Amino acid sequence: MGHATSYGVIFMVNVINMETIIEAINLTKKFPVQMGIFGSRGGSFIHAVDNVNFTIKKGETFGLVGESGCGKTTVAKLILRLLNPTEGTVLYYGGSIFDKKFPLSKMRRRIQLIFQDPYSSLNPRMTVYDIIGEPFDIHKLAKGAAKKQKILQLMETVGLARFHLYRYPHEFSGGQRQRVVIARALAVQPEILIMDEPVSALDVSVRAQVLNLLEELQKEFDLTYVFISHDLSVVRHVCDRCGVMYLGQIVELGDINPLFDNPQHPYAEALIAAVPIPDPRVRKTREILSGEVPTPIDPPPYCRFAKRCKYAQDICIKEEPPLLEIKPDHWVACFYPKDLRGTENVPFGK
Repeated sequence: MGHATSYGVIFMVNVINMETIIEAINLTKKFPVQMGIFGSRGGSFIHAVDNVNFTIKKGETFGLVGESGCGKTTVAKLILRLLNPTEGTVLYYGGSIFDKKFPLSKMRRRIQLIFQDPYSSLNPRMTVYDIIGEPFDIHKLAKGAAKKQKILQLMETVGLARFHLYRYPHEFSGGQRQRVVIARALAVQPEILIMDEPVSALDVSVRAQVLNLLEELQKEFDLTYVFISHDLSVVRHVCDRCGVMYLGQIVELGDINPLFDNPQHPYAEALIAAVPIPDPRVRKTREILSGEVPTPIDPPPYCRFAKRCKYAQDICIKEEPPLLEIKPDHWVACFYPKDLRGTENVPFGK
């Protein structure tokens, strides 16, 4: 997608239907390592996110999966501009959100975040009225009776009752708190909701209710979701496309069903194979990965999964595989992806 020539066209969402909303280009975030008792910087960096590329399309649910510490949440913070990148950028309708002239306050309304722990993301001294009403005050969207009416409409939308209006967070269950968080996010009429493990802190039955609610809201308000999780069964259920992250990099990216049915990267294979099947009659072979996970502090300049990969060859410990399209809309960063193993000894992309 070409870059917009004027920031004035970026927020005409209902007038111009651009397919790609968010585009991450070579997105990199490194944190300096504090050394010694005085906290001096020793020249080393933690590579939290390293050369990540992906697009998010209007109306879809884009997933990011991977084990803890792989960089999923850091990517979310970069999209929200809660962090500035070391390299690369994020485009929102063609405009870089890190440009000094970018209308950041308008973008804040269009992209909202739902946190993992609903209780810690709510002010315990504020009632539901104050919590959901705060975005109306900040963005000067409504006040007085009109504000209260909009708050009640939002509460009804997410399944909360009118008598909840003046209750405090500690008086709610985990599922109800998450509904309050969702209502607060919807108050500013966003276009994108970034959800960082939105149901991991909930019981299974409540989790299903919240996921069904999110699905209904997406259809009703034409929302685009970024769904961050380590629960692959949930990701497969809710997402249209997905990126698999390992040690700060995306190693596989594609439509959800082809990626889950036939993963190409050895790490994605092992990750998906670990998902349990809720049927005692079905036996599933689970591959246990061996070897140690490389440190994110100045990681090796070759494939970061090579030391744990049984398919690794000499080139894997010499070069870093680029993220290439192996099939239409299916990308993999591997010299020996699944469908090409054994057919020839030429590394993919060479």
